[in-house]
Amino acid sequence: MADNNEIDELSYQLGDLTLAAIGCGNKRHQPVLCLHGYLDNAASFLPLIQQIAQESNSFSNRRIIALDWPGHGHSDHRSVGAHYHFFDYVSDLVALFELNNWKKIDIVAHSMGAMIASAFAAAFPEKVKSLTLIDSFGFICAPAEQTTHQLRKGILSRVKSVKSSRSFTEETAIKARLNVSDLNPEHAKLIVQRSLIEVEIKTDDTINRNQASILYRWRSDPRLRTVSPYRLSLAQAQQLFGDIKCPLQLIFGDKGMKMVTTGLEHFSSGVDNLSTSKLVGGHHVHMEQTKELSSLISHFISKIQTSV
Repeated sequence: MADNNEIDELSYQLGDLTLAAIGCGNKRHQPVLCLHGYLDNAASFLPLIQQIAQESNSFSNRRIIALDWPGHGHSDHRSVGAHYHFFDYVSDLVALFELNNWKKIDIVAHSMGAMIASAFAAAFPEKVKSLTLIDSFGFICAPAEQTTHQLRKGILSRVKSVKSSRSFTEETAIKARLNVSDLNPEHAKLIVQRSLIEVEIKTDDTINRNQASILYRWRSDPRLRTVSPYRLSLAQAQQLFGDIKCPLQLIFGDKGMKMVTTGLEHFSSGVDNLSTSKLVGGHHVHMEQTKELSSLISHFISKIQTSV
């Protein structure tokens, strides 16, 4: 990747929806697509991209692209009346692949992005060369007998969803994110800065006309916080996950999400081609252990390329 270490802002027009992304590497090279988690954005892959850009040999023939999902980061929100159904993200990937004429590429995905990528790899195996899952394995499931309850809860959450007009400082936003995650301040700041939009500059004439507070609001779509009206049953999820045929790598933190442990119990038996690596770190281990992640992903991808 030494021939182009610049990080570019990208955009993709999918019908009436514009998706944003960041990219690094030669534009003529085959992409490695990075998919972020719930209420994160492409900036969660910035430390890894910066690590990769520093290395002369790893990923020398790859272009790294980290996407902002709809409603996240700098991407458009879905249209009025639409919602953020899990499988609609799979449809977004299909449209993105068609737009770019991507045939079969490697995907690196974290948390919610890993679940979407898993469903995509199962339904469209011809499009995925390899899949690296970061601190996520399998799908979020619910017992079939909870279907009615899940439907009611999901619909009621839409009724309560109200767009907030509240503004705040960047520091306040970072603190709010730190309160609900295991991120360190530096990594929280990266994600939060891409999640904010400036709304005004307020001055206090009684103190100092030269002092100003820049205020922001969240860019992310408030509808992202509504509850899904449906969940896969365990049997449905196992069938779907079992249809992943590409080489599969799991990288997780020793202090990461519990769903990795339960996911391995429920879903690993149906997978033939799986390698796992546990690193010191939390749910965002890909931001904490960039050198190790870069090495693991590079080795995984190159091994597949050699065996083909």
